[in-house]
Amino acid sequence: MSGPSLHLLHTQPDARLLAAWVARHHARHERQPSDLGDALHGLLRAAFGDTAPQPFRYLDERQGLLAYTAMDANAMRTQVALADPVVARTLGLGANGQHDGYHLRPFPTQWPQGQVLGFEVRLRPTVRAAKGERDAFLHAVERAQGARLQREAVYVQWLREHLAPREGAAREAWQGAVDLLNDVHLVGYQRQQVVRRTQAAGGEARRGRVSDGPDALLKGHLRVVDPVSFAHLLARGIGRHRAFGFGMLLPSRAS
Repeated sequence: MSGPSLHLLHTQPDARLLAAWVARHHARHERQPSDLGDALHGLLRAAFGDTAPQPFRYLDERQGLLAYTAMDANAMRTQVALADPVVARTLGLGANGQHDGYHLRPFPTQWPQGQVLGFEVRLRPTVRAAKGERDAFLHAVERAQGARLQREAVYVQWLREHLAPREGAAREAWQGAVDLLNDVHLVGYQRQQVVRRTQAAGGEARRGRVSDGPDALLKGHLRVVDPVSFAHLLARGIGRHRAFGFGMLLPSRAS
C-alpha cells in the first residue's frame, strides 16, 4: 500500500513583483502589514484556489520556493494556464500557459521501513494556552518554576510530541510515521511577527491579526517506522502554521 500522490514543486518568485503584490493586496485590508508567509499563502491561493500547494517553504530570493502538491504535470499545467498572469509571474510559474518558469518532479511515496534519512524542517513551535497561542519555550519556562531549560530541548521535544503515535479512533494517518534520532538540533532561531486573517463574515473584508512567536529551524535524522504514514506526513506538514511557510519536512540522504 502506498501513500498519497506527491510531487515537489520548485518556483522562483519575482522579488519585485512580490513586493508590489503585497503592497496592493494588503492596502485592501486596512493596510495591515504582512509577513512573507502570509503573502505567499495568498498568492498560492490566488493561483490555485483550493488545490494550492502546501506545505511550502520559501528559502530565499536565490533558491526560491519549494512546495508539496498532489497535482501531476498535466494538472499543474492546467492550473497555471488558468491562473491570473500577474499572479503566475509573481510566483515564478510563467504566464499564458507557459510552464518553463517552474519545475515539478514526482516525490517518493514508498519508503523502506527502517530507512534512516536526514531532514530539515522550519517550525513555529507554539502551544495553546489560556492567554492564546504562545511560544512553547516561554510556556515551558513559566511552568518549570525556576528550573533551567534549553530552548533547543523544548523545541525538539515539541517536535517529538507532534510526531508521536496516538491511540484510539482519533489517530491521524500521519501519526507515528517516524522516530527521531538523538542528533536533532536547533540550527536557526528568530522571533517573527506573523499575520493571520480572520474568516470574512457578512461580506466584510478579512481582518489581520499580528502575533509574535518563534521561527525555528531544526535538523537531524529520523527513522521511517510506517512507510505509508510517512508519505502522509510529508503531504500534510507539521504544526498549525503549515499553510504559511512552516512545517514542510525536507528529507535527504543520511550523512
